[in-house]
Amino acid sequence: MNWIILIIAGFCETGFAFCLGKAKPAVGTEWWWIAGFAFFYVLSAVLLAKATQTIPIGIAYPVWTGIGAVGAVLLGIFVFHEPATFWRLLFLSTLILSIVGLKIVG
Repeated sequence: MNWIILIIAGFCETGFAFCLGKAKPAVGTEWWWIAGFAFFYVLSAVLLAKATQTIPIGIAYPVWTGIGAVGAVLLGIFVFHEPATFWRLLFLSTLILSIVGLKIVG
């Protein structure tokens, strides 16, 4: 169950990155995006703390940040129209493989 909580926490980290990205160009309505950022930030941290009750921090934290990082890059590519270059995708793949590797050897 705590693995599911950890994955949700990672998606919440992606959520606060999305809100932060939307707050930048939103003139006059940025407080909605800032509120969304704060909500997802707090929820993400609370869920991470809950997940670390049974998952070692040395595994939980990299998985949490990895989900957030991968999600932020994918949001950047698909929502914010950032370039999907070979090098970005290569390093994104190595990040994913590194997190999976930590889980396998941990």
